[in-house]
Amino acid sequence: MQTLFAPFRRGLVLAAALLAASAFAAPPAAAAADPSAVVRTAAGKKDSTTKAQAGAKKATQATSAKPGEKTAKKKDPEPAKPGPLADFGDADAPADVVRVANWVSATRNQGKRAFVLIDKKNARLYVFDPRGKLKDHTPVLLGKAVGDDSAPGIGSKPLSQIKEEEKTTPAGRFLAAPGKNNHGEDIIWIDYKAAVSMHRLRRVSAEERRAERMATPESDDNRISNGCVNVPPDFYNSVLRPSVRKYGAYVYVLPETRTPEQLFGSLAVPSNQSKA
Repeated sequence: MQTLFAPFRRGLVLAAALLAASAFAAPPAAAAADPSAVVRTAAGKKDSTTKAQAGAKKATQATSAKPGEKTAKKKDPEPAKPGPLADFGDADAPADVVRVANWVSATRNQGKRAFVLIDKKNARLYVFDPRGKLKDHTPVLLGKAVGDDSAPGIGSKPLSQIKEEEKTTPAGRFLAAPGKNNHGEDIIWIDYKAAVSMHRLRRVSAEERRAERMATPESDDNRISNGCVNVPPDFYNSVLRPSVRKYGAYVYVLPETRTPEQLFGSLAVPSNQSKA
């Protein structure tokens, strides 16, 4: 009997062995290389789906409205309105002065401050209120040397060491700052670092004849200072100083070796500006 059933038992044993071997078969190549790859991929898909569903739900809640309820539409911010063109009144100013003043006022480059224009070519100073209306203008004295840039380190040099070619009034846009000089007199700084300011005309030496130079109609003889802008005392006290003190001011010193466009950039004004 045992001999009779021996082949049958061997077949059962072989079948059981094959079944056990198939249960411990090798995993797919990706899983074999990284045992957690399949798990991480599945988890990632689940997380992405969950986040997407949550985002869609929030978006739906944010945009959906109740029946009969109107949704509010956000208004686009209104563009800043251009300012008025500069108002010179009856004053006859050179073309460069008019163009720069119009650009400053129409683009509101000065913000809510007053602004001062200094025309070096004609040795003249113009004071405007924050709305671009000319308050008054006056002749001034300027730096002796022709040029638009301050010499390096000029602000820390004693007056006796300043060379003739370094006595320039720098061109550019400056924030005016009231201050005091070494004698305790109030002045208005144009460029503190370069020691350039606007101050009352004062007598320095008889040979320079500063008051006489100021009084002549020509501008060629108005170049005599070390770089500062000398202003008639009455004008300084009644127009310039009160305007700077009340509103604050930007000072625009027009160039003489370059064009205003090269110094300030485009002088284009908005097409829908109005007269002050």
